[in-house]
Amino acid sequence: MGQIKSKRFSLIPYLLKYIWFYIAGVAVLMLVDVANLNIPQYIGEVIDGLTKGEFGMEGVVPLIVKIFLTGLVIMAGRFGWRYFIVGASRGIEYRLRNDMFGHLETLSARYFNSHKTGDLMAHFTNDLQAVRMAVGMAVVTAFDAVVMTVMVLVKMVIYVDFKLTLLAFVPLTLVAVGCYFFGVESKKRQTRRQQAFSQLSDRVQESVAGIRVIKAFVQEEEDFKAFEESSKNNMEKNLSVVKIRAVFGPALDAVTGVSLLLALIFGGRMVLAGQISIGQFVAFNTYIGMLVWPMIACGDCINIFSQAVAAFGRIACIFREEPDIVDMVPEELRSADMRIRGDIVLNNLTFTYPDGEEPVLKNIDLHIKEGEMLGILGRTGSGKSSLADLLLRVYDCENGSLLVDGKPITDYPLAVLHRDMAYVPQDNFLFSDTLEENIAFGLEERIDEHPELRDSIRQAARDACIHDNIMEFPEDYLTLVGERGVTLSGGQKQRSSIARALLMDASVLILDDSLSAVDTNTEEQILENLMRLRRGKTTIVIAHRISTLQKADHVAVLTEGKLTEYGTHDELIALNGFYARICEKQQLEQELTAM
Repeated sequence: MGQIKSKRFSLIPYLLKYIWFYIAGVAVLMLVDVANLNIPQYIGEVIDGLTKGEFGMEGVVPLIVKIFLTGLVIMAGRFGWRYFIVGASRGIEYRLRNDMFGHLETLSARYFNSHKTGDLMAHFTNDLQAVRMAVGMAVVTAFDAVVMTVMVLVKMVIYVDFKLTLLAFVPLTLVAVGCYFFGVESKKRQTRRQQAFSQLSDRVQESVAGIRVIKAFVQEEEDFKAFEESSKNNMEKNLSVVKIRAVFGPALDAVTGVSLLLALIFGGRMVLAGQISIGQFVAFNTYIGMLVWPMIACGDCINIFSQAVAAFGRIACIFREEPDIVDMVPEELRSADMRIRGDIVLNNLTFTYPDGEEPVLKNIDLHIKEGEMLGILGRTGSGKSSLADLLLRVYDCENGSLLVDGKPITDYPLAVLHRDMAYVPQDNFLFSDTLEENIAFGLEERIDEHPELRDSIRQAARDACIHDNIMEFPEDYLTLVGERGVTLSGGQKQRSSIARALLMDASVLILDDSLSAVDTNTEEQILENLMRLRRGKTTIVIAHRISTLQKADHVAVLTEGKLTEYGTHDELIALNGFYARICEKQQLEQELTAM
């Protein structure tokens, strides 16, 4: 994870971890190439021996054995370089993916607010695959494109003729010029291709996640058109890459064909003139054919590297991102024994979102005593959830304006803060797992290793009034919920999230409008359980319903980011302000509903 802390991200440390794999792989690859070079020579010797009558079958057999043994070496060597080089590339991909995911988990809310899920998924699939190919098969193709070409040319000069080799190789020099222009253009097209893939991934992810909304508003056709447009863009960008490769590949074949034609014409004349033997002529043409692979490898190598450069640039952008929220406590001062009691003071707190212009909280002065239940009421956009975000350090405020147990909140390690503050958000998120695992999500211990935890899980579910519902499911607590808990109702998701928070038994519990989807009787029962379970522990309840707040020790009313009312339920009713008007309105609604 050392890579993550640096603004300059490099692939070199990952390569160095597998340096011996690469050394062994290149050595084996060299052995395979050398063995390949000998086969045309052996064939040429057989042809010369038979045509000149220098030996019969007794002379052919040893050469055939040599060819057979060389083939075995090539077979074993090809397995060897794949094991070392491809194995190293898979290891690098594994480490890079883990580090990238670990780094994403450290980033703050701001990053995820501005980056879509589909785009991030493309980094973990398409981009990582491109990098893996570059540090795997591209190493092999680059080696063959350079080393194999040199070795074949040397063999052609030594075994056949220098002038003929030079004549056949001159057209191949055009490949170098073509490779340069191909690489420049290919990199541009690969970048556009990967961006198109990210957009397509994001479109699919959003459509699948929001399929209920799409169907509810009968927008299937419009959504399909948007998908079709993204899919078409992806196809066009892929075709642009295919087109340039379609031009470059045949161009390589044409150059190779010219070289082969020159070898046939001038090599044939040299055979007739007795300057080279028939066996040497056959071997030379075989070597020309062997140069085809390095030339093709040259094009493939440039294509793979250009794609990898574009992909690695996108991956590096993630690693260069730094979290806004970091531990201010030096590592040597962090202690697992540190505990939060729950005395919270807001001292002239003013907060503006990083990308905002106007403050969402203005000059808030508030003291939440240890063991107190505080209710927070306010219209939508008044800053209620922003206050919860600050308590959880999703965002940071000015130093000293938020104190926990008499110390700035930044004096606590994030691990301690998140351990001792349980949170139930507005958008209750459940993972695609069993209900049991979802409720136990905040625990450090695993259920399969500590089966005694099941009793605590069931008790938390009872306290959240979700146990009876769960027992009605086909597999009760082992029932799998869909993605984001889509198979549960809104009230069931809320109560499951409350059970998850209650199971943590944290010093501070924050409920952010977490009872809005349950009926009044269930709400009353949950609140009674909270009053019993949370005695002596700090609880903050954010809600829009007065029935949720009236049992709180104090209620804070926020209006456009300002604390406008504060007191007990009775005191706020006596003020005859916003709280009293909302209370009167909701009571009237209840009476009308009852009638």
